[in-house]
Amino acid sequence: MTQCNASKYKFQGLKNRQVEGTFDGGLISSDSGALLLRELCEKEGYFKKLCKCFEDHRRQDLIEHNLETLLAQRILGICLGYEDLDDHEELRKDPLLSLVCGETDIEGKRRRQEVAKGIPLAGKSTLNRLELTPEDASAASRYKKIVYNREKMEYFFVSTFLKSKSAPPKSIVLDLDATDIPLFGQQEGRFYHGYYDCYCYLPLYIFCGDELLCALLRQSNIDGSFGALEEVERIVEQISLDFGSLL
Repeated sequence: MTQCNASKYKFQGLKNRQVEGTFDGGLISSDSGALLLRELCEKEGYFKKLCKCFEDHRRQDLIEHNLETLLAQRILGICLGYEDLDDHEELRKDPLLSLVCGETDIEGKRRRQEVAKGIPLAGKSTLNRLELTPEDASAASRYKKIVYNREKMEYFFVSTFLKSKSAPPKSIVLDLDATDIPLFGQQEGRFYHGYYDCYCYLPLYIFCGDELLCALLRQSNIDGSFGALEEVERIVEQISLDFGSLL
């Protein structure tokens, strides 16, 4: 009797090695490079430090995903090339991403809601609420309750750069750059920019070598240098205070 559903396929071998195809691989991910990112983040404690830049007003006894896991999921997703929140409707089931985000229940077996069983990470709606929480949100807010602190977040980027130096360098060169983020919908604050020939935002970035010290989202109906002086003054002051204590 002909077997139509083979469980194993044999291919041409390579010298003394057999090459076979099977369908019993279990949970599989194509993003194994995330393990290297996890090692770096764990060593430096990036996500734990970044959590201190937020205030979580949610009832911790009722939530499915803590703040550190949400931040790790979103940031590592972007690092792996998944910028769109819609991607997380599938990524939320990825066992490897669940592992690198610090989720102990990587198969989602212990989720509170029956409909969420087997889905270890957060979906796009949860991550969207994290990103769009207004600065004045509180415990009384209905959905969006994780509030970021801008000053602490600005301090985080510069302090991370400073702590990577074993001793104060002789000189620090700041590289300022304004570039476009093209927009394809009716986003708030969208304007047409003649140089980039599109509707876009015009963020300001400040680097020292390859290290990011500032990322300021701005509308594009401004001069490219808008706000640069204030950001440079802030960064220079923090560098002077932190490195000055070591001199």
